Amino acid sequence: MSTTSSVRVRLAFVALLSATTFYCIHKYRRLKHLKNLSLNPSSTLKASRGKIFFISQTGTAKALAQRLHELCASNDIPFDIVDPHSYEPEDLPKETLVLFIASTWDGGKPPKNGEFLVNWLGESAEDFRVGSLLLSDCKFAVFGVGSRAYGESYNAVAKELSSRMIGLGGLEMIPVGEGDVDDGELDRAFQDWCDGVIRVLKGGSAQETNGVSQQIGAVEDDLEYYDSTDEEDEDNDADGGIVDLEDIAGKAPSKRNGVVKVTKVDGKKEMVTPVIRASLTKQGYKIIGSHSGVKICRWTKSQLRGRGGCYKHSFYGIESHRCMETTPSLACANKCVFCWRHHTNPVGKSWQWKMDEPSVIVKGALDLHKNMIKQMKGVPGVTPEKLQEGLNPRHCALSLVGEPIMYPEINALVDELHGRRISTFLVTNAQFPEKILMMKPITQLYVSVDAATKESLKAIDRPLFADFWERFIDSLKALQEKQQRTVYRLTLVKGWNTEELDAYFNLFSIGKPDFIEIKGVTYCGSSATSKLTMENVPWHTDVKAFSEALSLKSNGEYEVACEHAHSCCVLLGRTEKFKVDGKWFTWIDYEKFHDLVASGEPFTSTDYMAQTPSWAVYGAQEGGFDPGQLRYKKERNHPPKPQAVLA
Repeated sequence: MSTTSSVRVRLAFVALLSATTFYCIHKYRRLKHLKNLSLNPSSTLKASRGKIFFISQTGTAKALAQRLHELCASNDIPFDIVDPHSYEPEDLPKETLVLFIASTWDGGKPPKNGEFLVNWLGESAEDFRVGSLLLSDCKFAVFGVGSRAYGESYNAVAKELSSRMIGLGGLEMIPVGEGDVDDGELDRAFQDWCDGVIRVLKGGSAQETNGVSQQIGAVEDDLEYYDSTDEEDEDNDADGGIVDLEDIAGKAPSKRNGVVKVTKVDGKKEMVTPVIRASLTKQGYKIIGSHSGVKICRWTKSQLRGRGGCYKHSFYGIESHRCMETTPSLACANKCVFCWRHHTNPVGKSWQWKMDEPSVIVKGALDLHKNMIKQMKGVPGVTPEKLQEGLNPRHCALSLVGEPIMYPEINALVDELHGRRISTFLVTNAQFPEKILMMKPITQLYVSVDAATKESLKAIDRPLFADFWERFIDSLKALQEKQQRTVYRLTLVKGWNTEELDAYFNLFSIGKPDFIEIKGVTYCGSSATSKLTMENVPWHTDVKAFSEALSLKSNGEYEVACEHAHSCCVLLGRTEKFKVDGKWFTWIDYEKFHDLVASGEPFTSTDYMAQTPSWAVYGAQEGGFDPGQLRYKKERNHPPKPQAVLA
């Protein structure tokens, strides 16, 4: 062997020996700190105020950080809440105790307020010049907020924070906690994690802490230590599918890191877990089987009482008191900021649950709907005739919540409804173009067009699919293949998408819909997942102005046809098809539609159109309110405004 080769071998051996020695010393030092942390934490943890960092996109992580701060304060443990956007990462080596509440966003990346901090940690951990003992005086813990529906990126930011902090010498007090915003157990998972943190901070015994006991006990035996990578390896061996909570009745779920998990049965699970069922039931939903739901609409009650129908009554002649609102899939592929249910329903990118038969769903929906109609008996304004009509639904709005087109047997379900001569209005969220193409004729097919640019659609709909924009465009293209009535549904959110007039107009030529519904967003209250306020709700005059501007841009291809002022909703109609001799024909001849379906022969949207009554036409004095109904206005006893006093 040459002298040069011999020197290289010696240097390599020395380097390996040094690295091994450093590794052992570093790990022993970590274990010593971890043991001291359990046996006598007060001397180290209460020396200075700790930091609670929140990395948040929608406000969920921030709200949890505030909750943790209050919990620590009640236990006389001083902490400061810190927005990492205004924190200098170079100050981290000065910290002795930090807690992270971190959301995962945008394909496994951190929200904007935490980008710089997370990137700094990553760059530092990979930079040999920094050293792996940079944060050796810092104890930390991490809780992640995410959604399992995003697959491999679930709580990726929290896991990365833990890994990077450990890589820089930080001492992890308890394993990473993980909370799923969609399984109904986020609060419980977070509370379990908080309890573990507080026990450590207060000097609780190792046996009480959330998984630390085994690590402490192993110190004196074989120098094993807690490392998040161990847990990640175990998770990689497990089933990678989405696991909901408490799916299996009678079987105690396993619990790990504050997250309750259960196994699947025969590879399938019920979409509606007990937790989700309880939440939706509290909101007034009636759950059908394992994945469907029905709910009585306030407009159904209103027209039963003779107090007016919804905008679909004004635009299309639907009898609101004979309309059933249901869905065969409570799951959705989006997490929209204006979601009526504040994301208490499940999410997913494909059907992965057990499936109920279409006939069972339709029968269950009709039975439950009729039971809710019966409860209107004796309510002021409800006549026996109207009640009897209500007990015989003629319309079905497949738009309650979730994504009905995800249901694998959606065509068979539509057949069940049409066989009962019940019309079908189906709304899809434009993420399943292949499903649109395979749909059989339905009365009216909607595609939600919640934004007109890729950036705003991502911000508003918060889709699960990485290729959401391509799916959105393909869904619009699929509408051109349909021969029956098609609709773009635009939901205007002031401050989010009301400035995208030109971009919306550019979408018209892609799907060439028969109609375009433009509606102001409905404010459903703020939540941890949505920070919309009444400031985001446009006035009806705003919606009208937006609609008129779109009509002008189309150069007469679309004109404003109808309005329903009460719903803050306006309808654009395709002039060449639905305006005949100056008269609008936006209404539907439902009996003709059912005859056409039964014939089995091809037909188009103009084959079952009916003339729109004058009171529903845009600009009419009634504003879309049926004059055959009794308008009821609540008395509002607001205090008089103070009068200005002239000096």
